[in-house]
Amino acid sequence: MQSAIDGLLDREGAALAEIAPELGELHAVARSFLAGGKRFRALFCYWGWQSVAGRAPADELLDAEAPDPAAVIDVAAALEVFHAAALVHDDIMDNSDLRRGRPSAHRQFETQHRQAGWGGSAERYGQAAGLLLGDLLMGWSDQLFDAGVRATADASAAWAARAEFERMRTEVTVGQYLDMLEEDSWRLRDETELLSRAQRVVVYKSAKYSVEAPLAIGAALAGAALPQLAALRAFGLPLGIAFQLRDDLLGVFGDPELTGKPAGDDLREGKRTVLVTLARRRLPGSVRRLFDELLGDPDLDAAQIAMLQTAVRESGAVHDVERIIEREVGTALAALADAPLTRSARDQLAELASVVTARSS
Repeated sequence: MQSAIDGLLDREGAALAEIAPELGELHAVARSFLAGGKRFRALFCYWGWQSVAGRAPADELLDAEAPDPAAVIDVAAALEVFHAAALVHDDIMDNSDLRRGRPSAHRQFETQHRQAGWGGSAERYGQAAGLLLGDLLMGWSDQLFDAGVRATADASAAWAARAEFERMRTEVTVGQYLDMLEEDSWRLRDETELLSRAQRVVVYKSAKYSVEAPLAIGAALAGAALPQLAALRAFGLPLGIAFQLRDDLLGVFGDPELTGKPAGDDLREGKRTVLVTLARRRLPGSVRRLFDELLGDPDLDAAQIAMLQTAVRESGAVHDVERIIEREVGTALAALADAPLTRSARDQLAELASVVTARSS
């Protein structure tokens, strides 16, 4: 898959160089952003494909021609390019300084502006350049996805995969919007609605996008039958919820050396996560008022971060979220147990379930 990404970057880099040599910096940031990461979405896409293409579960399909693996490699790579685009935009919206232990894309452009001594606002330039880079990566992702579906002999499978991809893009975009909405509007919401609203963000911003959609895209590309897609969705959605809840815990308590982001970053950003919502429910009135006053302050110091972390931990919310993660993983594995999918894929998906929900970064 990395070779597909590298090939894309090489082609597009040559095209940018023909336009203007100054675009080399834009291309360099794009390449650095696509050099790392855990590749979970690509893995789920591949094993969604393999769960259908590896060995047909129905006897009447055993002699069917196997789909071309080259197609899923390009499609899986396209998901990683799309993810990089989403991260570039996300870091701008969250005003994040770091991504994977390195300066976020807009901060890299901001530094370039300052070091060059250009006129105007370095911060504004960095944000604008980051937005354009994200847009460029979105376009490149679509090109790579099209290369994959063109390599698919089954036109109906190609169309189905494209439909799943388009649905994913819509869902994650509106999920991001809902996340921003909750950060700024929660004070005007009914307290009894806050948990369900936080859960809705989990589903659309992350759970579907991170696990369910990549599985469905890969399976659709292999020509999955409806029962196979249904089984993968029944596995993917609860696992995606558990995946994001683990991410929320890491956003508050994660080790910066492992996460690549500052300690308590979600607290500075004021994320209205399930973890935070559950904690607020249990905090005494005076503590809750102080908690609400500090949450979302970008200038929180280490002592204030530690105080908020202690409040969350002592509220019992961490224990609650761990129990929800355990429950959602159990639901996912139960859906996988007798699913009409290849045995090797079921084994790999079960292993991935453990990896993505027990991670420390």
